[in-house]
Amino acid sequence: MSWLAAMRMAFMALVSWLAAVAVSFVLIRLIPGDPVDIFANRMNVHAGDELVAAYRQAWGLDHSLIEQFFIWLKGFVTLDWGVSFVTGGSVSNELAPRLAWSAAIGFGGMIAAICFGTFLGFRAALHPGGMADSLSRSMAVAGQALPAFAVGLLALWLFAAELRWLLPFSGSTVERLVLPVALVAFFSIGSVSRLVRTGFAETAAAPFMRTALAKGLSRKTALWRHGGRQAAIVLVAGIAPDLAWIVGGTAIAEIVFGIPGLSERVVDAVSSRDYPVLQSYIALVALWIIFGLHLCALLRHTLDPRIGSLPSRVQ
Repeated sequence: MSWLAAMRMAFMALVSWLAAVAVSFVLIRLIPGDPVDIFANRMNVHAGDELVAAYRQAWGLDHSLIEQFFIWLKGFVTLDWGVSFVTGGSVSNELAPRLAWSAAIGFGGMIAAICFGTFLGFRAALHPGGMADSLSRSMAVAGQALPAFAVGLLALWLFAAELRWLLPFSGSTVERLVLPVALVAFFSIGSVSRLVRTGFAETAAAPFMRTALAKGLSRKTALWRHGGRQAAIVLVAGIAPDLAWIVGGTAIAEIVFGIPGLSERVVDAVSSRDYPVLQSYIALVALWIIFGLHLCALLRHTLDPRIGSLPSRVQ
């Protein structure tokens, strides 16, 4: 990829992120309910005009919407994410320890799904119609049909209450992360394995596989050696929707297993109209998804340079 193309991709990513945070900034403020009134009701304080005006000035709500946005944007870029309306503490200090929990669950679940899904997809392509193929298909259907909350509660009952293998609420950090990571991974393993199977199956049907087998390679070795790149291309192209699921799945896992991650704080921020917390959370999620999408595009181009040159050839 040329420097010009890389710069163009970075510019598009920046524009996409700015558009996402700008739209969300407006939508958050369209939610019914004034944060000053909600805060006063929570504190059982009569909110007179002077008190309301003082809070609005302290929280920066007396500026125009455009001014508020650029003040917030400047603060976010410089890591000054404002002050929570509810706790009065720094938003960045409040979210940082919670972000570590959420990132561990999200990244852990994604890595586990890619590892197990790749193994299952390869076995499914190696033995079409076999046990691995059936398991892969079943997990893909289950990932679309089963409610994540129900699966999480079932895992909690089985591994914590019945088998007593884990202490998900009072155990060590690793013990507390095992079931949330497994829940996030469970709902992605099926789709990852089907993508990997498709890539390997395309290679298995290619004419050059006969040559590889004629050289004395086993089917397993030939398929892994010559199909890995194609499987990776298909996986990278199709895994983008799972980036959004990682965010949603992490939120569900945190709520079911009582993990002090970002989701718990965000739910409270929605009910209290805590704009600085909500806006920072949405900006982080948008950054994650946009970065992931562009990283997938970059990987696809690296694995198959023809992808970027096809449009110019057609023209």
